[in-house]
Amino acid sequence: MLFLRFEIMSGDHKTLLKGSPSQYVKLNVGGTLFYTTIGTLTKSDNMLRTMFSGRMEVLTDSEGWILIDRCGKHFGTILNYLRDGTVALPDSYKEIMELLAEAKYFLIEELTESCLQALAKKEREAEPICRVPLITSQKEEQLLIMSTSKVRIEYIFKLNIFLPCLNLLCSFVIYYSCLQPVVKLLINRHNNKYSYTSTSDDNLLKNIELFDKLSLRFSGRVLFIKDVIGSNEICCWSFFGHGKKCAEVCCTSIVYATDKKHTKVEFPEARIYEETLGILLYESRNGPDQDLIQATSSRGAVGGLSCTSDEEEERSGLARLRSNKQNNQS
Repeated sequence: MLFLRFEIMSGDHKTLLKGSPSQYVKLNVGGTLFYTTIGTLTKSDNMLRTMFSGRMEVLTDSEGWILIDRCGKHFGTILNYLRDGTVALPDSYKEIMELLAEAKYFLIEELTESCLQALAKKEREAEPICRVPLITSQKEEQLLIMSTSKVRIEYIFKLNIFLPCLNLLCSFVIYYSCLQPVVKLLINRHNNKYSYTSTSDDNLLKNIELFDKLSLRFSGRVLFIKDVIGSNEICCWSFFGHGKKCAEVCCTSIVYATDKKHTKVEFPEARIYEETLGILLYESRNGPDQDLIQATSSRGAVGGLSCTSDEEEERSGLARLRSNKQNNQS
């Protein structure tokens, strides 16, 4: 027969503790022992100051240890923060959450705020820069194309319009939801009905590399998705605005040799850049007017896009749109 013996600590002795700041006290926090001064515990306005300034009864055991019914894992960090006013926070997200719970319990506002800031920073670091969904069905494609994004518009105006004696700038912000522009790349290298030309594989990789480059460049403004459903198409770009297909760039064709047919994959880089810039016009809720659509549809105006950087491409494209708009208005 097995007998278990439990030792119960007697912690039912209550006392009011009041002493000089230099007086040391013994703390038993969840079974972990600490030794510190009253001055450290009462340095800032928190629950510990209330406990050790004689305003609140504390529990002690038979050996004089003051009992605090909390986990002692992070209490040393809390003591160091009270001593120095600052402390190095744990590295892991889980331990910062644990320390935050203790800081909230002991009502240490500054440490609580530091933990919240550290958690927010870790969440930002963990969030990927760019997400590219990989769709495997038509239903997934439709759900993504019809997804909405929140748009922020800030209006700034002078307050002296209403009160001439004041020369202040005021602003207000409006949020609304609209369908996000979408660029879809369909890739199906498994279609081997005909043999490929010598440059096809290289051009297929160039299309994929351009897709990755554009998805990083316009992340947050345009939703980029990859289609691997496995249709008959081998490489095809599709551009959607307000839930409707606006343009399509097919990069494959069938060429005839002397004895048989071949599949040719092309890389129309300038055309892809042009359609991507055009789809940016659908970021607004109302969409582009016909003048802007006509401006972005001129093929010859973007012949040199492949030789410039991403920023120059977007600036030059938008500059052409503004110039065309101004000429039409004049």
